[in-house]
Amino acid sequence: MKINQVAAQMYTCRAFLQSPADIAKSLKKIKEIGYAAVQMSGQCQIDDHELCKMIEGEGLICCATHESPDMILKTPEAVVEKLNNLKCKYTAYPWPQDIDFGSEDDVAGLIKGLDAAGKVLADAGQILTYHNHHMECRRLNGQVILERIYDETNPAYLQGEIDSYWLHYGGCENVSWCNKLSGRLPLFHMKDYMITDKNEITFAEIGNGNLSFKDIIPAAEAAGCEWFIIEQDECPVDPFESLKISLDYVAENLCDLPVAMV
Repeated sequence: MKINQVAAQMYTCRAFLQSPADIAKSLKKIKEIGYAAVQMSGQCQIDDHELCKMIEGEGLICCATHESPDMILKTPEAVVEKLNNLKCKYTAYPWPQDIDFGSEDDVAGLIKGLDAAGKVLADAGQILTYHNHHMECRRLNGQVILERIYDETNPAYLQGEIDSYWLHYGGCENVSWCNKLSGRLPLFHMKDYMITDKNEITFAEIGNGNLSFKDIIPAAEAAGCEWFIIEQDECPVDPFESLKISLDYVAENLCDLPVAMV
């Protein structure tokens, strides 16, 4: 992993993205911290071309987005247009909205919808990925649902955006999932997992938690990961400071590690 492959998930600082002026200020801060790229998510309504101009004006790349579940499944053509406007190749289905993972019909319907939407993006030269939380790690009829999502979709239509925190929270193992998705993992959400002094689970800056990124990152890179995206759902300090702490740790400890053998 090279430092220019590391991006900031803007959802981390979503409270500072609620007007176009605030988006511009936030992108400037992200560039000053040292990030090369951003994944856009959590911002207010803004014209795509205006947003693209802001991103490029700071010398940043829009490496990926998160779009709404409904938009992806119901109007994937609109996703294609938005990605084109942002000069972006990747998006992710961010959250299984209104999906009952105890229902075979719901799970099968989601899988079918993802495959169909992914085909629309693939035909346009773009890639749909799946962003997991912990609930996809539950079993339905004896099989882990996240496995079904990938097993029952065409790799050309759906690829992976593993979230390290949520995968671990769900009881699955990051390195083994990187191996499972070899050749199918363009995006990886770096998010650390911490136990507080009150014995509570929470999010942490990279390096301040318990996840073994020195093992995880080489495995993700071996799987073909293009973008390593730092995200922190909740921050104990200013979110820009958390993003800086994470990037500083990554730059010092995780770049240029030997790629794992799989």
